[in-house]
Amino acid sequence: MNAPTARAAESPTHRPSGTLRTRLAAPAAVATTVVLWASPFVIIRWVAPVFSPGPLALIRLLAGVAALTVLVILLRRHTLRMPGPRALLVIALYGVLWFAAYTVVLNHAGHLLDAGTMAMVVNLSPVLVAAGAGLFFREGWPRSLFAGMAVALAGIAVITLAAGDGRISLLGVVLALVAAAVYAVAMLLQRAVLPDTDPLTIVWLGCVAGTLAVLPFAGQTWAELQDAPAAAVGGAAFMGVGATALGFWLWAFAQTRMPTGRLAACSLAVPAVAVLMSAVASGEVPTVLAIIGGTTCLVGVAIAQLGRR
Repeated sequence: MNAPTARAAESPTHRPSGTLRTRLAAPAAVATTVVLWASPFVIIRWVAPVFSPGPLALIRLLAGVAALTVLVILLRRHTLRMPGPRALLVIALYGVLWFAAYTVVLNHAGHLLDAGTMAMVVNLSPVLVAAGAGLFFREGWPRSLFAGMAVALAGIAVITLAAGDGRISLLGVVLALVAAAVYAVAMLLQRAVLPDTDPLTIVWLGCVAGTLAVLPFAGQTWAELQDAPAAAVGGAAFMGVGATALGFWLWAFAQTRMPTGRLAACSLAVPAVAVLMSAVASGEVPTVLAIIGGTTCLVGVAIAQLGRR
């Protein structure tokens, strides 16, 4: 799904942007991240017949924790700064919400919605984060935020119309909206503890907390793994390594070399890539109303985000 709202990034030291190789590094990182973040919407849909929502979340998070631990060892082994007890509690809550609750709810939605519709609805979350930042962090309430929220809500209304006539699952839309709301709350919690430690450590500890929260699914996961094709297991693990670990790292790298507004706009490409990947991989495409509503929703997100640059 979308980027952690991090002020700082655990990334390579900034270098002068004189060579073609250097100039292409950030766009390449962004393009790779967009693909990595779009892929879970397609993979969730693909492995839905094999794994239930809980076991799929556990496999993904175990792979994510392993990959993030490697990143922490490589990048922070000499400078790891553990947060204090209060911050640890907030990080634990953030991890349970984002890595556990968000992932399980999103997996449920993947049983009911096509990948493109799911991605478009979930990507309402940046508007919710911006609204929460204005309320809790006093970042202001610019007119662009209100305008973007209004447009985004209109888009959700159109998608709901598609659900009303039975073309897509209303429960699936509701679950995707819940996932967007949970993600937004988690990102605001992450923002609250950024002064206490670095973003990579927060994501790593949060992923550990989320993994612990879904451990009750271990028995069911083991049972479903017995008959699971290797490709499905690999797809579930890829989401943890790719979208969770590498996606964070590459986005963090891009944060050091691109303006925030341009970077935020790039994240809006995730639903479009998810639609394309879904069409190619499985032949699934959203309904016309879902495409219209989803596009309207993303336009609203763009208005809200780009107006805050």
